[in-house]
Amino acid sequence: MTEVSFHFNAPDKLAYACRFARKAMRHGMRLVVTGRASDLQALDRMMWNIGPTDFVAHAVAQGDPDVVHASPVLLAADPMQVAPRDMLLNLGEHIPSGFEQFQRVVEVVSATDEEDRQGARHRWRQYKAQGYEIVRHDLVLKDNA
Repeated sequence: MTEVSFHFNAPDKLAYACRFARKAMRHGMRLVVTGRASDLQALDRMMWNIGPTDFVAHAVAQGDPDVVHASPVLLAADPMQVAPRDMLLNLGEHIPSGFEQFQRVVEVVSATDEEDRQGARHRWRQYKAQGYEIVRHDLVLKDNA
């Protein structure tokens, strides 16, 4: 069964996603990041500009098929249109269709956006209703530890 985790209290969801993708890539994981098209475009720009020593090799799902296949990190508005990978990072408002094809799903939740936090609570209940055990990661506690 897919492991579902919620990473709460992200001060900046896109910056967190960028760091998460870099860490996943360094650990040899193949990651799909999903969310609104505008967020994925902004994340794409961030990943190109993160710095020469922190570059995150990535591609957009609609890109060159050879590049998409070779990239450890893939940005996809619809994760169902890409081959399954190890992990799915959801920046979106809804549970992505086909999430169960991934070994892990990570939901990122804003520290300050109350609408995002309410949406996360709703997704949490939906996962629970489907029988998923959820792992909770409070990013504030992690930063202070």
